[in-house]
Amino acid sequence: MVESGSRDGWVVGLTGASGAVYGVRLCEALLGMNVPVHLVITDAGWRVLHEELGWDAAHRQQTLQRRFEKFELQPRYYPIGDIGASIASGSFRTAGMAIVPCSMGTLSGIAHGASGNLLERAADVMLKEGRKLVVVPRETPLHAIHLENMLKLSRLGVRIVPAMPAFYHKPATMDELVDFLVGKVLDNMGIENEMFRRWGDA
Repeated sequence: MVESGSRDGWVVGLTGASGAVYGVRLCEALLGMNVPVHLVITDAGWRVLHEELGWDAAHRQQTLQRRFEKFELQPRYYPIGDIGASIASGSFRTAGMAIVPCSMGTLSGIAHGASGNLLERAADVMLKEGRKLVVVPRETPLHAIHLENMLKLSRLGVRIVPAMPAFYHKPATMDELVDFLVGKVLDNMGIENEMFRRWGDA
């Protein structure tokens, strides 16, 4: 069951942190539930997609079309520099935003209200409109500035879901590790899912 607010769709952001597969899998999960996806990827995020998943970063729109062609819904893609895009305005209705994975640079930009690109601006919109914002930081080790920025956002109501896989469900494949994290993200978005075996389930 998908919450009714999701009919307005979710903004999904991918940044230059390692773990691009998490963001891709989240998009697949949402599209598989017929939830509209408004996708924005930083330039560094495209580099990580190329380095980690072999995506063609030179032909971005065509790459996305090929990657998600099996779904009835296609993600709506916004270039990172399109600061006048619909998701940059609070009057454009969305259920919220998930940034998966989130680099420390993007985290800092959001925490300080920089709005230096479309992704940061879209996150700022979520904060000012009181919508859900879920951030998946992927960095290690963490220093005090990283932690202070996370604490600042957490105090504003942002859900911080670090990319920390669990092992109690005895994962046998990399996909199961990825799905666990994505399932936890969906939980924090308020979207019911069966991406992983929960503690206590048979």
